[in-house]
Amino acid sequence: MSLIRHWLLGYGMSVVMANALSYIILIAGIALLCLIANLITKKVLIRLITHFLKKHRFRWDEYLLKRNVFRVMSHFVPALIIYSSAPAFPAYQHAIETAALTYLVVVMLVAISRLLSVLNDIYQTYDISKTKPIKGYIQVIKLVVIIVGVIIVIARWVGESPAILLSGIGALSAVFLLVFKDSLLGLVAGIQLSANDMVRVGDWIEMPNYEADGEVIDISLNTVMVQNFDRTVTMIPSYALISSSFKNWRGMQESGGRRLMRSLTIDMTSIRFCTPEMIERFKQIDLLAAYIGSREKEIASYNEAHGIVEGKGINGRALTNIGVFRMYITQYLRNHPQIDQDAALIARQLASDKDGLPLQIYAFAKTTQFAVYETIQADIFDHLFAVVEDFGLRIFQSPAGNDVRWLKSSALEQKE
Repeated sequence: MSLIRHWLLGYGMSVVMANALSYIILIAGIALLCLIANLITKKVLIRLITHFLKKHRFRWDEYLLKRNVFRVMSHFVPALIIYSSAPAFPAYQHAIETAALTYLVVVMLVAISRLLSVLNDIYQTYDISKTKPIKGYIQVIKLVVIIVGVIIVIARWVGESPAILLSGIGALSAVFLLVFKDSLLGLVAGIQLSANDMVRVGDWIEMPNYEADGEVIDISLNTVMVQNFDRTVTMIPSYALISSSFKNWRGMQESGGRRLMRSLTIDMTSIRFCTPEMIERFKQIDLLAAYIGSREKEIASYNEAHGIVEGKGINGRALTNIGVFRMYITQYLRNHPQIDQDAALIARQLASDKDGLPLQIYAFAKTTQFAVYETIQADIFDHLFAVVEDFGLRIFQSPAGNDVRWLKSSALEQKE
């Protein structure tokens, strides 16, 4: 500084003009030096590092480059130059050093944050990341680092020790608990979710309270991101998964099969005992031939033992069309190639109501793929709807417009 001032005074400038111009020249020189250093760092040094990493193909170099960690760290150089040049301005030395240190701390916080993100990216390349995500813990560490950095900056500006500021945080704990309530609840929830393996990335969950029904695509400190059927995304607070109930379909996905549980509603007025003609017709059905033969012998033996006259089914045992149809459904499922024969399989009656008698199918398909599963289920019920009349049964449904028009036209024909 004094060298520049003496040089200017040697050209005959006034003292005031020489002082002002020397400050301007010095500031311009420092700014130019910072610019050159930054350009050299980014254009030369970072390019060399990037070329070296890509050439040698280190395992995780792409994550460092993707997060621009080295580009952020290049800002250290200009800050160090400014800090080193502070003694050239005695009147403003403390302010310049403080500003430079503040900038250094900010750059350091950003660099640490990106390095932690790189750590999470690397962790996600392992299979364990799906069962034990660490994104929430990474966010907690980032939060702690930022708080420590802010305390250091504030302590520098006020000229106090960081320890004094840290001791004062105890008095503000209630305020911190209020401000960071969601983060603290999310941290506790994240630990419980991870420790109990309650939900993972890739799980399909249902949570009606939040209108969530889809795949978990991200688990963070405060939220769990769910992509629904319709490709919309629902954000659920992490602690809501602890405080509220939700359904996780992981067990179904891991089992390799998906449950079919749907009913046919039979018109109860169509249920009756089987006539000999019906029994002979049922014997022609491959899936029922063995069953009808064994049941006829069993029923005949029972009725004969109890002195029941043949044809009087009301007094003894007899085949019914609903029972034969139920057995047909069971045998049809037993011979279906897409139904898991090792899992539970049954065709059962549910309690009758005003809509008829529900005949429910309970079985498991050999797939968890949604489209394939729905196709299997539709094919099964297409077939059952088509054959139900062969058993003398009718499907119940509420009267439609055509039914009303048919009744009206029938009534008019009868009047004529």
